Amino acid sequence: MVAQIESSLFHRHGKAVTNFERTMPAAQTDLLRDIIKDPYNLEFLELDVGIKERELHRKLIDHMQEFLLELGAGFAFVGSEFPLEVGGQDFYLDLLFYHLKLECFIVVELKTARFKPEHSGKLNFYLSAVDDLLRRAHDRPSIGLLLCQNKNRVVAEYALRDVNKPMGISEIQLTSHLPDELRKDLPSSEEMEAEFDLE
Repeated sequence: MVAQIESSLFHRHGKAVTNFERTMPAAQTDLLRDIIKDPYNLEFLELDVGIKERELHRKLIDHMQEFLLELGAGFAFVGSEFPLEVGGQDFYLDLLFYHLKLECFIVVELKTARFKPEHSGKLNFYLSAVDDLLRRAHDRPSIGLLLCQNKNRVVAEYALRDVNKPMGISEIQLTSHLPDELRKDLPSSEEMEAEFDLE
């Protein structure tokens, strides 16, 4: 609870770019507005901004408990690099979750670069495949969540405008925004450990 208050959770709800109003029933849209955030606070990973997608993916798996707390109540982890075979070809979903309240799969695609319109096309493809290959009769349609380093809101809105699968685009926050002049004056974690004999 304290971590959620410190990370301004209230201000991050309902800020993601989504197409939920057009693609989902009103009751689900309201619930999703309370679930999806922007940005997602991933400071617990202790990563720098210039990371590669593989490193971000690996760190999220290593810190799945913290990531599930950031995602919020109801998310159940299904798999990492979850394999799907479509048309005789293998595809791998970055992260696959099932949401207990929404009763649907949630496909999470990770991007450490700026959002590009083609990212939504790939996520749309994954949602179609999950709905055909994994979704059971009582499950609702799958939802996509694209987490990226940053996005141009207008470009993201255009990218989702005519997409019929429900998806949202949110940024990830890897570090608190400290000015460089302050950051260079702060001790590193190694210096702190040596100073306080934390090893």
